[in-house]
Amino acid sequence: MPAVSRTEDPTPQSRCRFALKWCDITPPADIYHRMWGAAKHERATGIHRPLRATVTVFAPMEGSERQILLALDHCVMGATEHVNLAAQAAEIGGVAKEEILVVFSHTHGAGLMGLDRANLPGGDLIPPYLQSLGEKAGVLIRDAIASLQPAGIVYGRGKCSLATHRDFWDGKQFVCGHNPGVPADDTIIVARVTDDAGQMLASIVNYACHPTTLAWENTLISPDYIGAMRELVERDTGAPCLFLQGASGELGPREGFVGATAVADRNGRELGYAALSALTALPAAGTTFVYAGPVVSGATLGSWKHQSIDVTEKTTWKLQRWQEPLRYRPGQPTIKQTQAELDQFQAAEAAARAVGDESRAADCRAMAERKTRLLHRLRQLPPGETYPLQVVLWHLGDAIWLGVQGESYNLLQTELRRRFPDRIIIVASIAADWGASYLPPRELYDTGIYQESIAIVASGSLEQLIESIAQRISVS
Repeated sequence: MPAVSRTEDPTPQSRCRFALKWCDITPPADIYHRMWGAAKHERATGIHRPLRATVTVFAPMEGSERQILLALDHCVMGATEHVNLAAQAAEIGGVAKEEILVVFSHTHGAGLMGLDRANLPGGDLIPPYLQSLGEKAGVLIRDAIASLQPAGIVYGRGKCSLATHRDFWDGKQFVCGHNPGVPADDTIIVARVTDDAGQMLASIVNYACHPTTLAWENTLISPDYIGAMRELVERDTGAPCLFLQGASGELGPREGFVGATAVADRNGRELGYAALSALTALPAAGTTFVYAGPVVSGATLGSWKHQSIDVTEKTTWKLQRWQEPLRYRPGQPTIKQTQAELDQFQAAEAAARAVGDESRAADCRAMAERKTRLLHRLRQLPPGETYPLQVVLWHLGDAIWLGVQGESYNLLQTELRRRFPDRIIIVASIAADWGASYLPPRELYDTGIYQESIAIVASGSLEQLIESIAQRISVS
């Protein structure tokens, strides 16, 4: 006799108090914009699609604990800018700054909002813009907390082939671009949030893919593919959509590094339709799918039905916040050394322009930009032998929500999901400031791959992070 088959096919879900508020945070159309070393412009020339700030508040059904996500349509933020933003938003929102986790969609089309750029063309608009951003974030937090209500969250998985591997050996060197020879993580995690009347409050899309459709030729402020994805999902569901960037250190769109906004919109629709497919398949919150028994017909059929469950089983809540101490990489360049290299590239650029060698000048300008960013990061690194990487982990019903600083390689999420296949694990990377830079796996160190070459933490740091998170999931 065959073994008895499973008679229930449950859908992962959570029950908590929830609120989501968002607003437009599009900067002035002529603000400083140069995100790419190869870019020839300084100011933006217009708006492709608006940028958005989204505040989502999670809280247990009982108790005063809560986790606040502040998701921004920006690439990254420096340590000073992040500290200022979090402090201002917390004060206006009436919360402790430790409750706020700032995450970034990581769009490379939004511009580089660093206070160190204030003296550049359009840079004078950056300080007042950041001030306004903090004010708007604080108001969103205050409004969201006032709107907290019981909600059910139902989770699903889908697939999308937008993301591809981007560590490509061109026969002479590693470049950062589409690598068709290596498979890429195509997993989408979606969530539908509804109130007790079944009204949809929000959708959540978690996917790992660098928003680098638009690159140095683009002069427009843009959320990249995320804008079109969000528009499509919201039009179909009638509810706001929160995008969370997964662990995408080595993942980017198949077609990227272009100037055409139509390509970004096409990439967004590809992800949007995949997300809608997964969202459409989700059952109502508070139900499970069970075997209802045989029905005699032309064949003896097996009948399945959705059945209500005790939702108190889905209210589990455990919140953990910590700083993971990751050893600094040996041989880190010094501020003095980096400044000297910057001076050399700037001098070489001026010399090349003086003799009309624009190609050489462009390369030197790009390298000078690279050194400028490194210098900015080195000046803001915490002192000591280790980098205190910010991590937030909260267990919510059947799901694990993870917010982690830095640009981890995709191994972070694939390995955690492999170890805990029965859990939904939502990974929001690019959290807090960008000081942590990339976290590649140990075997990539000293290979010359771009992400490895600018990593500030030592080999084995990503693996240490994974073990630390896995241990906490195991006991949660």
